Amino acid sequence: MKKDTHPDYHEITVVMTDGTTYKTRSTWGKPGDTLKLDIDSRSHPVWTGVHRLVDSAGQLAKFNKRFQGIGLKS
Repeated sequence: MKKDTHPDYHEITVVMTDGTTYKTRSTWGKPGDTLKLDIDSRSHPVWTGVHRLVDSAGQLAKFNKRFQGIGLKS
């Protein structure tokens, strides 16, 4: 096997959306780094059944502004 072809596999800390943490091994980051999750199994609609919109870079606001005049008239 060739040397230096595989990434470093080390221990990191993962922080869930509710603040709980656990240690795991990963190729992400550097040894001892902390990976903070925005969405996980405790907050994702697939597992919770609660739907919420995550606005990434203001895309939802742009959409709402662009289409604010379209809708049902009362």
